[in-house]
Amino acid sequence: MFRKMRRFKQELDRQEIERLLLTNTAGVLSVIDEDGYPYAVPLSYVYSDGKIYFHSAKVGHKIDAIKNCDKATFCIIDKDEVQPEKYTTFYKSVIAFGTVKIIENKEETLSAIKELGEKYYPRHDTELQREIDKSKDAFVIIKFDINYITGKQAKELCK
Repeated sequence: MFRKMRRFKQELDRQEIERLLLTNTAGVLSVIDEDGYPYAVPLSYVYSDGKIYFHSAKVGHKIDAIKNCDKATFCIIDKDEVQPEKYTTFYKSVIAFGTVKIIENKEETLSAIKELGEKYYPRHDTELQREIDKSKDAFVIIKFDINYITGKQAKELCK
């Protein structure tokens, strides 16, 4: 079902993939909209317990696309260092394939939004809780369940 990496010597191991998911702050979620077009949108995210979470407004192109088709990909670019004199790029990236859904459970929603807040504004529990209380009815949480994940790096970065 999912393709094996052709240049397997450049494949990142699971530990490095998880490190990149935990340390990066943005990626691109790609979904299929109701007209069959791919829709790719850059998002902040949090990786927790093997899942990826995003927050979103309750309406919009992304939400309509998720309701249309639950299959999605999520890509993180960790390194993109152009090497002009070598005619190459030193890169490192992760691509996850999976399904997305809007969380309906309030407890899971609050847990995910707290983790997002902690990632981007750590050690500010009081301010974070105030913001959550103020805007909790204005957003939804999207959960990305990973079915397959892979990472790749430039051959020059391989050990």
